[in-house]
Amino acid sequence: MNYYLMKSEPDCFSIDDLKKKKVSSWDGVRNYQARNFMMQMKRGDKILFYHSSAKEIGVAGIAEVSKEHFPDHTAWDPKNEHFDSRIKNGDPRWQMVEVKFVKKFPEIITLEKIKQTKELKNMSILQKGSRLSVTSVTQKEFEKILNME
Repeated sequence: MNYYLMKSEPDCFSIDDLKKKKVSSWDGVRNYQARNFMMQMKRGDKILFYHSSAKEIGVAGIAEVSKEHFPDHTAWDPKNEHFDSRIKNGDPRWQMVEVKFVKKFPEIITLEKIKQTKELKNMSILQKGSRLSVTSVTQKEFEKILNME
């Protein structure tokens, strides 16, 4: 099993949105490195659901990969906000995965709390210049976040 962190702006798609839908495609990723992480994901892999660009930034809950990567059709739709005019219809350059809701934390584990936790000092989200929407995390980092809940 592998572990990941996926960032979302809660005004676009929050842990509450995922809880309501139960299962959702994770589309719109337009960074090759983040896409590559998604292409490594396997069904059952665990995800820290992270709220970014919000009043309270941090891990809001847990999700799980329910379907492995497949072409992100939003890249081909000119009416979609994630449209990529550089590719032609059917080009599988951009991928998405399907995720399912597992758990919402009673309180967000804030970025500040994560920064103050020495066992998490190497997490990708804490590295200078890290802006990826999808990153891998170690099992120890994942478990530490769970224990902070």
